Amino acid sequence: MEISSLKRERGAGRRLRPHAVHRKQRLFVTASLTPIFILFTVFAFVPIVWSLILSFYQYSPLREESPFIGLENYIRLFSDELFLKSLGVTFKFVAAAVIANIIITLLIAIAVNSVRFRGLRSLFRTIFFLPAIAPLAGTAVVWSTMFNYDNGLFNMILAQFNLAPINWLGDPAYALFSVIMMTLWADIGYNVVLFMAGLDSVPDIYYEAARLEGATRLQTFWHITLPLLSRTTLFVSVTTIVSYFQAFPQFQIMTKGEPFNETRVLALHIYDQAFSNSNMGYASAMAAVLLLIILLVTMIQLRAGRSQWEH
Repeated sequence: MEISSLKRERGAGRRLRPHAVHRKQRLFVTASLTPIFILFTVFAFVPIVWSLILSFYQYSPLREESPFIGLENYIRLFSDELFLKSLGVTFKFVAAAVIANIIITLLIAIAVNSVRFRGLRSLFRTIFFLPAIAPLAGTAVVWSTMFNYDNGLFNMILAQFNLAPINWLGDPAYALFSVIMMTLWADIGYNVVLFMAGLDSVPDIYYEAARLEGATRLQTFWHITLPLLSRTTLFVSVTTIVSYFQAFPQFQIMTKGEPFNETRVLALHIYDQAFSNSNMGYASAMAAVLLLIILLVTMIQLRAGRSQWEH
């Protein structure tokens, strides 16, 4: 018994050689990343490459032949008024929705973060995050009933103030605005949580120094909070812009691109070309343009949003 216990102590005292440690680390990293890489390849990389290939063909699942037409689909885009219209609506939607999203979520995060009681703060965070849990398609259906001209909630509220009802989804002046309202309500939860995490990471020593210097709340926000949140703001803006460029369910359910194509975003136009008109080659060319736009906008954001702040 004494000899065996002595051997165990010697074994426990042995140290692994550096190359053996590195080999185990490489094996762990390889085993962890391989399933993710396979899933990314099958469900992301392969569809993108296949879509790019289809964009050079006049492909339709209803035809027996799919001739190679080179850049003809891309050239056709420049003369397609509906494509140019949908491109303009997409940029208008992304610009308005992203700016409103970041301003609203940042203000909500600062307000919730200023609550002193931790339990109450967690309650507010949960309340604001709840809409993000609901399926976007279901949320769009509910908001469609609320925007109903005859008996919708918003027109009932207007009637209480003796105001004329509004055709929220049928009037070109209000349709896009209505979809933006619904999108903001359904989507702000994620960014509120991200901004709150960013605010929690700012050391209190900066705020204490600002108070000693007699800085106002606006000066503290402008010179301390906003710069130290620059990385969080960059992440939020990049992910939100990418998400809004691909916005589809709310437009398909609430307006279907109407009235007068004022809410026809590019993702909806791609869907109609691919599955309603069975013109998948042309839809693939539009999808390639959308992918290029998202890549360019993201690269510009990452380059312009570089921060030198460290804390």
